[in-house]
Amino acid sequence: MGLIWSMRPVGGPTPGHVADFLAPTPLRLTAETDGKRIAWTEVQRLRVPDDLVREDIREQGLVGTLYRPAGDEHVPGVILLGGAEGGMHEDDAALLAGHGYAALALAYYGMPGLPPTLRDVPLEYFATALEHMRRHPNVQADRLAAVGASKGGEAALLIGSLLGGLRAVVSVVGSGLVTQGISQDVLGGSFLEILATPVASWTYQGCELPYLPNVSTPRMEQAVAEGSPVALRWAMPEHGHAADLVSAATTPVDRIDGAVLLISGEDDQGYGVAYHDAAARRLARSDRPGNWRHIIHKDAGHLIAAPPYGPTTQSTSPGPGVTFRHGGTPAADALAREAAWRQILDFLGQELRDYAGPKTGRGRVGRAARAGLA
Repeated sequence: MGLIWSMRPVGGPTPGHVADFLAPTPLRLTAETDGKRIAWTEVQRLRVPDDLVREDIREQGLVGTLYRPAGDEHVPGVILLGGAEGGMHEDDAALLAGHGYAALALAYYGMPGLPPTLRDVPLEYFATALEHMRRHPNVQADRLAAVGASKGGEAALLIGSLLGGLRAVVSVVGSGLVTQGISQDVLGGSFLEILATPVASWTYQGCELPYLPNVSTPRMEQAVAEGSPVALRWAMPEHGHAADLVSAATTPVDRIDGAVLLISGEDDQGYGVAYHDAAARRLARSDRPGNWRHIIHKDAGHLIAAPPYGPTTQSTSPGPGVTFRHGGTPAADALAREAAWRQILDFLGQELRDYAGPKTGRGRVGRAARAGLA
């Protein structure tokens, strides 16, 4: 897929254009010799597989879209959570449903009917979503999983730890430490103002969950002043918080009933590997029966949570008055996306379908594995 992941954008976005992430994407391939076109072809790349049922979920305060295989078959259910960008990843849910799951792309802020920013989101909201899946006539109520990316990975680990009832939890470039949210009070303010306003991302049973506040560093402030791309991990150092605060903000992943899969990029400039390592260390110390694994993809950055077979040449994205850098290289990210997608599918197949594969009992084979480029 080198012709695909190595593609680079030509020109800027069309003013007023809103991308349709569910529509087929045209792909034209052209062969030239001595500057003369000798052959070309065009195909439509489908983002939504055939033979799926789509259901908008707008009840009990939920905002999501469910995809499932057509027919009356009962299939395992997966709740899919995006990151701090807000909204929901409906196209990712459709791709997952194409593999035989009822996949609910669930928004938790940033859409009509939900908080505008990431602050004080109650975990009970996710409990309502799980109950909706259990009551769905086409979902196997006892075979549920949560899959989250970045901030959604942090949420998935919290859901499995505090709400229970999940057969599997997947966190991709997420965190085993609870981190700071985004305040409505400075919505529209400068990036450094947002960074310096500590608020809780999550609440549970009416109380804020303890979290690690961001740390403003000279490196971050200099990059913002110069207009250079900034890495969020600079505001989330591995060391720099009191031990009791770190302990209180550590997600109790050893309470998760089911299996746990952590996927990281070695060069992640978002959370960084250390924030997943916090979960891995707690799992390694526990005597829980469920298996777990932490896979670290060599040279890969924060943008490996997307499905594979798309361009990976852009490692930055716009933020509030700044540009975020995410790390990784195009080749490493492309290979990591493909590998991570297969790892997630294999993991869900094993844990939700009683797949006859090797089990890593009691977490003893759950040591972190570093995935190379082969």
